[in-house]
Amino acid sequence: MSTPDFVLRLYASHSDFACNLPSKQRAREFVEELLSILFPHFINQKYMGVDDIADHISELEGDLTALLHPLESCAGDRATTIARSFFEHLPHIYDMLRLDAEAIHQGDPAATTVDEVILTYPGFYAIAVYRIAHALYTLGVPILPRVFTEFSHERTGIDIHPGAHIGKSFCIDHGTGIVIGETTRIGDHVKLYQGVTLGALSVDKSLALTKRHPTIEDNVVIYSHATILGGATVIGHDSVVGGNVWITESVPPHTKVYHHAQVKVRSGTMPEAGFYEQSNDSEHTGA
Repeated sequence: MSTPDFVLRLYASHSDFACNLPSKQRAREFVEELLSILFPHFINQKYMGVDDIADHISELEGDLTALLHPLESCAGDRATTIARSFFEHLPHIYDMLRLDAEAIHQGDPAATTVDEVILTYPGFYAIAVYRIAHALYTLGVPILPRVFTEFSHERTGIDIHPGAHIGKSFCIDHGTGIVIGETTRIGDHVKLYQGVTLGALSVDKSLALTKRHPTIEDNVVIYSHATILGGATVIGHDSVVGGNVWITESVPPHTKVYHHAQVKVRSGTMPEAGFYEQSNDSEHTGA
């Protein structure tokens, strides 16, 4: 049996947690309920009228206020003010998500309808949760936006920090393994494939308040497993970044960056069928 002192320590930690942090379970329920209001794809029932939707939104505003109350910077009337501001911003979030869904539909030949994208695509789900979390992040809410985005990270394997700035018509294709860091800036009409990392060159704690992650300008396509690092790194607009490249320097607009593999067949003794040696280098060339 646990010692009395240990039990007291556990009780103290539970008491501190209850006072200072929101409920993770209630946070998850809030996200799912909010998505069900924005998109009927996430709910198995139909609203009977406009008043039903309005009442549900009002209830969720109260739920968000309750989630914010434990946070010291959101105590008292500030929680109510933040929740009201968030829901005033909700029409913009919805409009941005409609553009994202359309961008994914247009960018993926396998997508037959926008409804299919909203209902089944992990990329859309991750973007939706990110845009909800980002709205709270910009209102100065601590911790809770990260709780939200970790739900989609767990579900989709797509890790988007709520502090990242992402423009309109954002497309994620497949998506598993994508990482987008806190200070990343992404323009409009950008498309990412699975495994892309938009990260930092250094993870030194002293850099916490600096721009550590890259800027991706408008109309850029980044193919699978490309790694782009550094706060000063800018991928110029209308560029294409090929798969498996490693970039730590800026790329001018209208540029193709690709990973070039050279195949060298062994001379002399014949290798086993299907065997070859491969040497790799990377270069970028103007489009």
